[in-house]
Amino acid sequence: MPVAPEPGPAIILVEPQLGENIGMVARAMANFGLADLRLVKPRDGWPSDKARAAASRADHVIDAVRLFDSVEAAVADLTFVLATTARPRDSFKPVRGPETAAGELRARIGAGQPAGILFGRERFGLSNEEVGLADEIVTFPVDPAFASLNIAQAVLLMSYAWRMAGTEDATKPRFAAPEAPAAQKADLHRLFDHLESSLAKAGYFHPPEKREVFVQNLRTMLTKAGFSEPEVRTLRGVIKAFDFAIARGEGEK
Repeated sequence: MPVAPEPGPAIILVEPQLGENIGMVARAMANFGLADLRLVKPRDGWPSDKARAAASRADHVIDAVRLFDSVEAAVADLTFVLATTARPRDSFKPVRGPETAAGELRARIGAGQPAGILFGRERFGLSNEEVGLADEIVTFPVDPAFASLNIAQAVLLMSYAWRMAGTEDATKPRFAAPEAPAAQKADLHRLFDHLESSLAKAGYFHPPEKREVFVQNLRTMLTKAGFSEPEVRTLRGVIKAFDFAIARGEGEK
């Protein structure tokens, strides 16, 4: 039985198609000490004998797999999420290579902040909306003429980068100021919904056909901020105050 791994990032596969690919991902994770594998609507269902066979005895990863109906649900308990992509996105999110991304993951998880990495579908990766749920983007320095990686390769690269980032950093300060707990993604998603609902009532989304663009811009700004749990609670309170004032007809004359 493998030794219990150290805390590491969750690996989240969005709508994976083949059980064999899931199994190879589990094997890659086990190679580098990762064990938290989450699946969002696997096409061929779960459990999968093909996945277990391809995992090559990484049974502890396969046995611990968790299933989710949406990306939002899969990242709800996390406070920091990376989205992997091979192509440029129309987004202002920070973009990192695997080494710096792994270093950021180490720092956050070491501080007790649960984190994860999103990996997209075999055929076309992650949608813009799914990338929009992440805090930052990670991409690999592959040949632009042949940039396609399969899921297991991408997970292997990030798992290796995670392992290599575990060496002690001599430049790390001896102590740091205490930080407020980072907000879970579930809290941030509720903030999104609350803000968008209030803005819709206030007539902000005009013209209506541009609502999707407005929403994506707002979500990008809010995810970039890296809010703490108390900050999200404060923002929810601010929006509620505006809602109450508008409902009472106390808006600016």
